[in-house]
Amino acid sequence: MTNPTVAAGPVERHLRARRDTGRGLLMPYVTGGITPGWTDYLRAFAAAGADAIEVGLPFSDPTLDGVTIQQASGMALAQGTSTRRILADLSGMADLDVPLVVSTYYNLVLHDGPEAFCAALRRAGVGGLIVPDLPVHEADELTDVAADAGIDLALLASPATPQPRLAEISGRSRGFVYAVSLMGTTGERSTLAASAAELTERVRRVTDRPVLLGFGISTPEQAREARRHADGVVVGAAVMRRVLDGAGPDDLRVFLATLRQALDQECDRPR
Repeated sequence: MTNPTVAAGPVERHLRARRDTGRGLLMPYVTGGITPGWTDYLRAFAAAGADAIEVGLPFSDPTLDGVTIQQASGMALAQGTSTRRILADLSGMADLDVPLVVSTYYNLVLHDGPEAFCAALRRAGVGGLIVPDLPVHEADELTDVAADAGIDLALLASPATPQPRLAEISGRSRGFVYAVSLMGTTGERSTLAASAAELTERVRRVTDRPVLLGFGISTPEQAREARRHADGVVVGAAVMRRVLDGAGPDDLRVFLATLRQALDQECDRPR
């Protein structure tokens, strides 16, 4: 079960409290700096019932991201966005009342150093961090530095992760465990991968932290099915495709409200 030496941080406390009421958790994603008024999307996500919001810091070589997120990152970078500018924008969202989880690649963390990076996140009001290219056997320093800064570092687990490694990931992760539904990059899929159910069941054997399922959650039906296995879902490519197609904050609020409704209607509690 959960490593007792790793205390629950702000994101985990928030998600646990909501999960324990039987609520299905919803964490939509947006690429920081994608439009001039991009923080309006955050308010729309909160209005739609998001339980946490993932904000991507664009990186020039996003190895785990599919075409949609790559295009969004390229567009944001082309408009001159930067980590510093995105965090400055987030610092003005103190009234959002929904935890913010930043995701990016380890190169950006190392650019200023883990301590400075995590301190900057905290000053901006960010409570969580995802670094998808950080393997668990190299995560000790960032785990400790993030915890000292009050940041929950959530680690990823994939269908190919061996059970002993899965136990290590689940024990060191804070906030939640990010269960990757399939081997591959982010992107919309027509069906939920069959490997998702097995992975989440294996994660549940070793932790009671919230388990969020991501990669390929695109429709209310997929969100409902994912909720049967996991505590909630991460929705990224389906959101960003709509943004790239010109959808505004109100359009995204309507879309995410359909996912919120699907999660609320799914009554089968995960095992």
